Amino acid sequence: MLEERKKQILQAIIDEYISTAEPVSSGALVNRHGLNCSSATIRNEMAELEKAGYLDKPHTSSGRIPSAQGYRFYVDELVKEDDISLEEIRYITSKLETRVNAIEDLTKIATSTLSEITHYTSVAIGPQNGFQNIEEVKFVLLGTRMLMAVILTDTGIIKETIIKFDEDITEEQVNTLNFIFNNKLRGKPLEAIDKPLEEYIFSEMNYSLAVIKPVMEQFNKVVNEESKVYLEGANKSFELPEFKSLEVARNFVNLLDTKEMMLDLLNTGFAKDINVYIGDEKENKKLKDFSIVTFKHRYQNKDLGTIGIIGPKRMDYSKVISVMKYISKKLNEKESE
Repeated sequence: MLEERKKQILQAIIDEYISTAEPVSSGALVNRHGLNCSSATIRNEMAELEKAGYLDKPHTSSGRIPSAQGYRFYVDELVKEDDISLEEIRYITSKLETRVNAIEDLTKIATSTLSEITHYTSVAIGPQNGFQNIEEVKFVLLGTRMLMAVILTDTGIIKETIIKFDEDITEEQVNTLNFIFNNKLRGKPLEAIDKPLEEYIFSEMNYSLAVIKPVMEQFNKVVNEESKVYLEGANKSFELPEFKSLEVARNFVNLLDTKEMMLDLLNTGFAKDINVYIGDEKENKKLKDFSIVTFKHRYQNKDLGTIGIIGPKRMDYSKVISVMKYISKKLNEKESE
């Protein structure tokens, strides 16, 4: 555990580095952070913080920068969670009051709002299938050989697909499909749409394979499709000093382009309301230059998806966490209306 003065100096160094992106000297701390100690004392404390692993010293500078360990201590012990202005509160509130027809739309609005205020890249995914129960299945006849199937879940997520047939379908058959599917699936998790259901339908309905097989193929396809990844503000990151490095910029692009990695990053953790991963804490060297901050969008213990920020380790954690907490609070209020 750090002594109080070391905490104050570490916080001042990280705040200064976040603001300037330049290595921090003892003189800068004395001049701009009002620390009640001499420049010599600050230099000694900085040397001890470096020795303990909280600071790094770039070869070309006499100043220090935070290490991943320093950022971790800052996030866990020193970060402010009320770093949000009245203007930002009003803006978030106005954006999230927008009427939407589906949860996905609300998630997109929250994701774009987060990026607009923090000026970092924001990303979101919807809930996993295992956390959603089927509320209703609806078949609508679009033509003599075409159906639209709509699956509505208890989280407000709508999955829809078009099914084409090789033979004519009647309204009576559509009504029977609606009855059978709702009777079997209502209240069950999305994962209930599987092979045993197909066998059940064959036994319950004396329809030809040409009718049932296309329905099951499309249902399985739409239910098992990968979660959508929503991305906002990727261009903002390239304005940051860190991204002048070709390696950092390339790694960032590869990170955003690798959907499996994005899904893994957004679907792990959640021991806390806000989860912060700094550098390669997740044992992935591709993340060494970045930090990821995420929160679960939940309502009444239902998983409505994950929203996060991806940025450099020199991220304004106080701003990001404060804005995330407020957006999370407003989303829960929105869902309870």
